[in-house]
Amino acid sequence: MKIVILGLSLSSSWGNGHATTYRALLGVLGGQHDVLFLERDQTWYAENRDMPEPPFCRLELYRDRSELVRFRREIETADAVIIGSYVPEGAAVARQIAAWVSGPFCFYDIDTPVTLAKLRASGTDYISTDTIPLFDLYLSFTGGPMLERLKTEFGAQRTAPLYCSVDETRYRPMVVSRRWDLGYLGTYSPDRQPALERLLLEPARRLPHLRFVVAGPMYPSAIVWPANVERIEHLPPEAHPEFYNSQRWTLNITRADMVVAGFSPSVRLFEASACGTPIISDSWSGLSTIFRPGQEIVLADGSDAVVAALSMAEDERARLGEAGRERCLAAHTARHRAAELEAVIRSLRMPDPSATAARNEGVLA
Repeated sequence: MKIVILGLSLSSSWGNGHATTYRALLGVLGGQHDVLFLERDQTWYAENRDMPEPPFCRLELYRDRSELVRFRREIETADAVIIGSYVPEGAAVARQIAAWVSGPFCFYDIDTPVTLAKLRASGTDYISTDTIPLFDLYLSFTGGPMLERLKTEFGAQRTAPLYCSVDETRYRPMVVSRRWDLGYLGTYSPDRQPALERLLLEPARRLPHLRFVVAGPMYPSAIVWPANVERIEHLPPEAHPEFYNSQRWTLNITRADMVVAGFSPSVRLFEASACGTPIISDSWSGLSTIFRPGQEIVLADGSDAVVAALSMAEDERARLGEAGRERCLAAHTARHRAAELEAVIRSLRMPDPSATAARNEGVLA
């Protein structure tokens, strides 16, 4: 198949998790299909490109929407075209290229709860209520009840979950020294900070003999870090496997909108579990469908639960980490997600003529 994807960023992982998600997925798809990734050339990412020439697909940069005409033939002849969330002017891009698309036209939302919150409020430029019906399929980072809501409330024609995943050939157990007892990897977000305070900073204050780490950019300088909490400003993806393997436990914290929506597993869950590192996570609906609480993951709503986990016997901790790894490898690798995406695209290869007509009417309206 020939697949064209317009996404936020593939070339740079700085300050965004989209690149990690795309790299894992396309690392598999690119070995089986002809994949073209189109990325808006933005200064922020241009200055921080850690994969300017991906080995698994073609990457092309464009300066603005007018330049997309250079790729019109590629889009017209593609077996599927996918636009991702947070693509600059994504709604306008969808209107522009919809009439060029002859195969399935899909939207891949890696931020579904955030997207719907934005649509209900002031809106966003990467998707709009009038462009959602243009897509044959709305692929969602979030599963569960939100998939039906996308159809009934926002007019999506068809929905399917496409969770993030992990490249198990890169994320695996390693023999390295254990530098930290608990670590967290994530860009600063105001809605996640209270959970970081409860689940890492407070335990660090209560357990001064243990070692903690927080890796990720954009944390305000006003934050007072306990003396036993190490800070790493930016950790490139190639350093993530060793980072997870260097922790006795890793912490997962979920965005507030995703906690409310449920069924929104973070890529960090799968990266850490593939390394065999046991996870302490905040709790949300649907998490038990991903990992079994108490057997493959530890759920924590406050500092006491974290402190208890950090006191767990080593053999019990190791068993939990291995059980989480087995579950991840059985259901959440990039190979699984690529197969899911291939299957749903093939099911749409013969679009409903009425749906195609509705798309064209939407473009012309």
